[in-house]
Amino acid sequence: MPTLRIAITFLLTCFLAYGEDADPVAAWSKDVVIKPVSVVEGRHTTHSYYLTNPESPDGRHVLLFTSTDPKGQVGEVRMIERATGKETVLADNIHTEDAHRVACQQWLSGGKRVAYHEVIDKKWRVVVVDVATLARTIVAEDHQVGFGRPEGDLLPMYGCHWNPGPYRDLEVWDAATGKTTTYAKISEVESKYGDWLQKEFAGKPCSVFFPVLSPDLKKAFFKVAAGNGGDNYMSSGASHRQGTVVYDTEKSACVWQRNQWGHPAWTPDSKHIFEVGNISFDISDNPARYTRLKDVPNLSGTHPSVSPDGTLMVTDGMSRNAGGKGDEWGVMVADMCGGKWVLLHSFAQNGGAKSWRRNHPHPIFSADSRRIYYNVSDGPFTRLMVAERPQ
Repeated sequence: MPTLRIAITFLLTCFLAYGEDADPVAAWSKDVVIKPVSVVEGRHTTHSYYLTNPESPDGRHVLLFTSTDPKGQVGEVRMIERATGKETVLADNIHTEDAHRVACQQWLSGGKRVAYHEVIDKKWRVVVVDVATLARTIVAEDHQVGFGRPEGDLLPMYGCHWNPGPYRDLEVWDAATGKTTTYAKISEVESKYGDWLQKEFAGKPCSVFFPVLSPDLKKAFFKVAAGNGGDNYMSSGASHRQGTVVYDTEKSACVWQRNQWGHPAWTPDSKHIFEVGNISFDISDNPARYTRLKDVPNLSGTHPSVSPDGTLMVTDGMSRNAGGKGDEWGVMVADMCGGKWVLLHSFAQNGGAKSWRRNHPHPIFSADSRRIYYNVSDGPFTRLMVAERPQ
């Protein structure tokens, strides 16, 4: 019965969203303009991840990481004006963990601030820049940054996953007050999901890793990590990371858990998590059950996210299942009710930044759902691209 209920609810939501005959994919099927965000050559240009929109809330600027370092791991956090191409350096000489998420740069406070993290002499810190004055505030040391919401003031943070020391909880900095509050404590996760932690991490000390706030700012999902100590963060073995946990701030409790972490993303209603395999989890339902989009190709290497209007998904991955060449990656747009989809762009992904952890396209919609930003590594440099549908 629960599975049938989820399916019926899903279909009803689709019908109410845009009616029986509407086709939200059609606008992405013809006359889409694809181009680099910056025309400056001889450098990497990268947006941070599929979980944060690089376009400012007012639509005027795009946030990006630029680098002439062959590995793409050292560079500048910049914003570029969409109408003119004018660039402003918000922070320079930024050293990062890898080219995969670079500085995790993201908009904050409706575009008035930009947050990022960096490492100096192997010591990590979270920094926030005032866009108008370029004044920088060190929000926390020995921390890294998760992802908040561009329109909000809340910034999630966590201790360094390979060696968190005393910083094992989910902490949130509020730009409006300047205060940091502890949300989910790792002790709460241990208390509620201790059997799973014991099985997955064999009793090793754990910490909250990579928190992402929901659109309504009332929830966060995160992974759990067990660090291997030391200071070598440039290694896939720096920590063991697995699982998905949802924390509800109104209930002050962990409310949902899944043993796996694919590449989760929030849906606009803050009630579902969309995951690898084109599947949607209702986080009010435990144990974890899901609905899969019907007749939509599943791309290997997927980073899926949902449009702000809730009608479409965009994802990346090996494009062969969607009609691309066997060795190419692609960006695909699909109806969140299933059935209709289009391969937007297929490309080689064998060049670009030579980081130990390679960059991926990481597609994400703009706030008005008219543009999609993603990274392409089909030549000597990783390039941030934008695809824009017709009006």
